[in-house]
Amino acid sequence: MSKIHSLVAAFALAGFSSVTWSQALPTKAPAPADNPTTTEKVSLGKMLFHDPRLSSSGTVSCASCHNTMLGGEDNRGGSVGVEGQVGGRSAPTVWNAAFNEVQFWDGRAPSLEAQAAGPVTNPIEMGMKSWGDVVARLKTIDGYQVAFEKAFGKNSISKDTATKAIAAYERTLITPNSPFDKYVKGNKSAMTEQQIRGMNKAVELGCTGCHSGPAFNGPGAFQKFPVISNGALQAKYKFKKDKGLAEVTGKKSDEYFWKVPTLRNVALTAPYFHNGKVKTLERAVKIMAKLQLGKDLSKAEVADIVAFLDALTGEFPKQEMPRLPASNGTTFN
Repeated sequence: MSKIHSLVAAFALAGFSSVTWSQALPTKAPAPADNPTTTEKVSLGKMLFHDPRLSSSGTVSCASCHNTMLGGEDNRGGSVGVEGQVGGRSAPTVWNAAFNEVQFWDGRAPSLEAQAAGPVTNPIEMGMKSWGDVVARLKTIDGYQVAFEKAFGKNSISKDTATKAIAAYERTLITPNSPFDKYVKGNKSAMTEQQIRGMNKAVELGCTGCHSGPAFNGPGAFQKFPVISNGALQAKYKFKKDKGLAEVTGKKSDEYFWKVPTLRNVALTAPYFHNGKVKTLERAVKIMAKLQLGKDLSKAEVADIVAFLDALTGEFPKQEMPRLPASNGTTFN
C-alpha cells in the first residue's frame, strides 16, 4: 500500500467522517524556513504573477488563469494558454492555496514555490522553452533588476528567486472572516438557519472525511474520485478520462487520486471538478453525494448544503494591480 493510500485508510479508520467543523481560517499563512515572507518579496511576486512577459507569446500571465479580481481562477472548464491552446483541467483557485499540502489537481508539486515553476514552461500554458530563457528576459528589464535586488540582493535574478517571490505573494491571498468563521468564533447569528442546517447535513453525510480543517481541504493530501462507479454519470461527465495522480506516477494504484480541493469560496469557482464539466454548485453537490458517499440527496438537502457552502465565502483583501517594469523600448516577440 502506498503512502497516499495508507493516509486515506488511516483517516477513514480514525472516524473523520464524524468530525465537525470548528476552526476559523487563519489570517496568515506559514512560510517555509528558506523563504520567509517579506514586503519586498511580496511586491516582486505580485509583479511577476501579473506579468504576461513570462509567457512565450507575451499574452498569458499567472493571473490569466488565476484571477485575483474574482475567485482566484478563470471560471473555465479548461484554461486558455498561449496561442489559444486549451488545457484539459480546470484551474484551481489561488485564494487560500497556501493552506494546501500539495499543489495542482494531481498534487505533483509539494509547495507553492514548486508550483510556480511549472506553468511558465508548460507548452500549453505559458510556453517558455526554459527557465533559462525566462531569467535572460528578466535580466534585460531594469525595473526587475531593482526589484530583485531589493528582495534578494544583487545579481539575484534566477528561477529560484522568481518562484520564491511568486509564492510569497500567493501566501498573502487569504480570505478570512466568512460567515462560517464568524459563526465558529461565537457569533451564532452570522449564519442563517438554512446554512446551519446545511452544515449539519454535510457533517451527517460524512463530507468532513475529506473536506476537514480550517481550509476544508482535508487531513491528507489526496482522495480518490470517483469512489463509486456510475456509468451514466461517467458517460455524461467523463470523470475517468483523466487518471489524476497516476498521470504523474504511472502507477495503477494511483489512478483517480486527486488533491482534495478547498471548499473556501467554492460558490465563486464554477465550473466544478478537475475537468470543469459540472456547471453548477447544486449539481456538484448531488454528484459528490452520489459518487463519494453513495447518497441520493433531496432538492431541499442540496439547497441547504449549497447555502452552507455560500457561508464559506470570505473577505477578499484589496488587490491593487502592480505597475510592471518597462521593457526599455524593445519587444520579445
